[in-house]
Amino acid sequence: MAIFRTIHQDTSSKARLGILSLGHGEVETPVFMPVGTKGTVKAMFHEDVKKIGYKLILGNTYHLYLKPGLEVLSQFGGLHNFSHWDGNLLTDSGGFQVFSLSGLRKIGDKGVTFQSHIDGSKHIFTPENVVDTQKVIGSDIAMCLDVCTPPDINHRAATEAMNITHAWAKRAIEHRQKLGEEFKGNLFGIVQGNFYEDLRKQSAEYFNEMDFPGIAIGGLSVGESREQFSHYLGYTAELVTKEKPRYVMGIGSPDYILEAVENGIDMFDCVLATRMARNGGIFTDDGVITLKKAIHKFDHGPLEEGCTCRACTQYSRAYMHHLIKTGEMLGGMLATEHNLTYFYRLMERVRQAIRENRFASFKREYLARFYAK
Repeated sequence: MAIFRTIHQDTSSKARLGILSLGHGEVETPVFMPVGTKGTVKAMFHEDVKKIGYKLILGNTYHLYLKPGLEVLSQFGGLHNFSHWDGNLLTDSGGFQVFSLSGLRKIGDKGVTFQSHIDGSKHIFTPENVVDTQKVIGSDIAMCLDVCTPPDINHRAATEAMNITHAWAKRAIEHRQKLGEEFKGNLFGIVQGNFYEDLRKQSAEYFNEMDFPGIAIGGLSVGESREQFSHYLGYTAELVTKEKPRYVMGIGSPDYILEAVENGIDMFDCVLATRMARNGGIFTDDGVITLKKAIHKFDHGPLEEGCTCRACTQYSRAYMHHLIKTGEMLGGMLATEHNLTYFYRLMERVRQAIRENRFASFKREYLARFYAK
């Protein structure tokens, strides 16, 4: 069953408007998704995330599997009930987190064995039990287990990783089909192939033929150069079917987001907006403000004129500077609300530009102002 429909194609680029139909309501695309790694978007109440307008957030399979654990999540009927979030939920497979463990994991045909970063206990992720884990979580979108690779490996190693990813994807979708109505979510495949065009092409064609309702373009934003990112994003996006939603994981700066949209990507997420907020990095149309700088000490104005968040409508830059400098919890909370409000409004403007067939000029003008300093 199709979960995505394109409602308008921009005439100035490959950007498009779409609607994702998920278990907890429809989502307009292109969409930026806040990250709630352990069942919470850090420093935010879920009702405030919803009030901003977000209808789809992320959870992390690896972290939720370890804590609170499947027994707790099962007792509560999944993460929606446990965390009091009634919107849509996407969970990654945990593949990237296991990849990040490096020396604490071992990849084999069966799956990947790893040691918990918390207590050193040993675990195994297989294509099947990762689907089962996301079933317990109650994911509206679940990602299949893949092998994430760094940008500096040779062609042979990249081919081996891609082949394992393909084999795991086949097992994951077969297991999902066996579960039938028990599994309420939508399982997405992940294109790999590292930074080799022939492998990217092979992987895209493989996933295009499979019965996944959505496809992610993996293996980007893993430490590669800006030029590599741009080339392989555009190259791979052109190969992935346009009939399904396309998702690039882990991109959150405005230039990367707008480049993804320009290439017809529908979904993206990143911790950047919330992580920077907690450290006093504030997104505005005129670039990122560093609140810790002394220049803000006596500033009576808001973080950004016209913003509707609480930080901007109720407090001055000087007060926000004070909160961040003194490490007060409220500073991180207000800054996070601002950044998430900013990115939500940015995506509204992006969608309006697409609707009016002027995305190319919007991108050019926006980036010229954002990076002017």
